[in-house]
Order: sequence, then structure tokens, then C-alpha cells
Amino acid sequence: MSPTTLTTSGGALAGRTALRALLRTETMLYLREPLTAFFTLLLPLGLLLILGSAIPGFRDPDPSLGGERVVDTQLPVMMIVLSVMISAFSVIPSVLAVYRERGVLRRMSVTPVSPAALLLTQLVINLVTTVVAALLMIVFGNLVFGTRVPAQFPVFALAFVLGVCGLFALGLCLAAVVPNSRVAGGLGSVVMFPLMFLAGMWVPREIMPEVLRRIGDFTPTGAFGQTMRDAWAGTTPETLHLAVLAVWAVGATLLAARTFRWE
Repeated sequence: MSPTTLTTSGGALAGRTALRALLRTETMLYLREPLTAFFTLLLPLGLLLILGSAIPGFRDPDPSLGGERVVDTQLPVMMIVLSVMISAFSVIPSVLAVYRERGVLRRMSVTPVSPAALLLTQLVINLVTTVVAALLMIVFGNLVFGTRVPAQFPVFALAFVLGVCGLFALGLCLAAVVPNSRVAGGLGSVVMFPLMFLAGMWVPREIMPEVLRRIGDFTPTGAFGQTMRDAWAGTTPETLHLAVLAVWAVGATLLAARTFRWE
């Protein structure tokens, strides 16, 4: 084996070791922030259990929802969307803005781990968090309200992955334009709340005016929520919604790659 090959192998091994250490460190920092875990995991789960239990109508068949109960798909899916949006528009932009302000990314450029590795660890940690949140909605919905497991689980999982990719990429675009961590939260809310409304968070899409429902079809959250609801209920999702999710996932990722800055 040549010296060049040994050097390359040693550098790759050092990089992987440093990446694992970084992932452990970032995970510990994430877990030390109880508010982050609360808003991304416990708040959506708490809303599912409280609203589903406190509002009797949510457990009765609703004609406007095609005879299904609100707790069958509408409520749990909206809580999954809420968890993903909190990670995308609050957690990720705020963390990266803080690191940029404090020069963490600049200092990392002279270590075996590149700044891109830090970005990767943040995305992995938040992806794991949202997957756990989705599983909690499925499990507790079934145990407490008798909600069935998503009938078309592969399609549900595909919609989840595409929706997370699109929203996380939009969060990175947001992180690229915020001047500091103080602005990150406020700007994230400005983006998040209209998208939550168009997803059907407060008013089910079935009873929205046609124009708002059509606008929501082309938003990442509207297509995200509707596709997961359809797959959960066993209805074949519309091709339009899957296409919109794919376009947002690819387009927002490319935009984030062009606009994101380390310093």
C-alpha cells in the first residue's frame, strides 16, 4: 500500500471518528435543552391527547370529513406536521444562526470535521426527532382513541420523507437569510403560521373555501398533510400532491445549497 493511500485512509478514518464524536456531542446538547424536546415531541403529543379527549365531537363521525372522526387522521397528521415545522422553522435556523454568530462554523473549518458535517448532524438529529414524533402519534392514537395504523404505510412513509426534506430545506433557506438568532424565531413564525393554516391545522381542508384549498394543494404543508391523511385512511393519494411534495423537496434543497452560508 502506497503512502498516499495510507494517508487518504487515515484521513477518512479520522473524519469518520470526528463525525461520530460530533454527532454524540450535538445529541447531548440537544437533549440538554428541555424546551426543544418539549416543543417538538411533547407539545404535539399533548395536543393530540388533550384535544382528542376534551372535545367530544373529535371522537364522533364527522360528515364533513367523509364520516371519519377527527382523531382518525386529521388530528394526528396535523400534530406530525406541527412537529416537523417546529424543527424546520424554529430549531434548525436558531441553532445554525447561533453557531454562525459565535464563529463555531469558522473554527470548524480547521478541524477534521467540516462545517457541512455539523449541518448533517443537525439534520439527522431533527429527522430522528420527527420520526419519533410520528411514531408517538400513531401509537398513542391507536391506544387512546382506537385510531388504526396508516393503511398504506409505504406511501405514508414516502410522503413523510418528502415532506421532511422539503420543510427542512426551507428551514435551511431561512437560516441563510436570518442575520442573527434573535431574528430566527420571529421570521420562522412568520413563515410557519400561514403554512400551518393552509395545511388544515385549524380549519380542515375539506371545509375550506375552494380557492384556499387549491392554494394549499401547491404548498409543501398542504400536500404533506393531505398525502399523509389519504395514506393513513387507505385512500390513494392524489398524484398532484405527491408531485408537489417531490418538487418542493428537490427545489428547496437546491435553493438551500445555493443560498446557505457558513459565515
